[in-house]
Amino acid sequence: MTYRKKKNEYIIIIGCGRLGSHLATLLSKKGKSVVVIDRDQKSFERLKDSFSGFTIEADAIEKDTLLEAKIDKADVVVTVTNDDNTNIMIAQIAKIIYKVPKVIARLFEPSKQSIYEELGIETVCPTMLSALELKNTIVENELED
Repeated sequence: MTYRKKKNEYIIIIGCGRLGSHLATLLSKKGKSVVVIDRDQKSFERLKDSFSGFTIEADAIEKDTLLEAKIDKADVVVTVTNDDNTNIMIAQIAKIIYKVPKVIARLFEPSKQSIYEELGIETVCPTMLSALELKNTIVENELED
């Protein structure tokens, strides 16, 4: 019998704010191996009791931090800090230097999306997602009238 590793089993999340902590908990519940990195120890208090992963209090831009998190073994790196520049820098490091197969970055400023796309980094932009959902809700409500 040949064992094949499941895709996206080892995930590193950079940033443990509202989004990062919720994502980490959801992925942990799905049986994924999750490591969360954040500079602020208090941020880890947002993680639910069901979170079974690991946390690292450190700056994810530092090489030693990424090596401690075993970035070279990661299937996915997700950057969800509250700073686009930090997110893109760490995403580039993960994609280019460590050859992480899937890199996803949260992006606040929609105009920066093309920069990420040129680097082969997937993005999720809450601004664009919210605008689209609000538009759909408005248009849907118009149809009901």
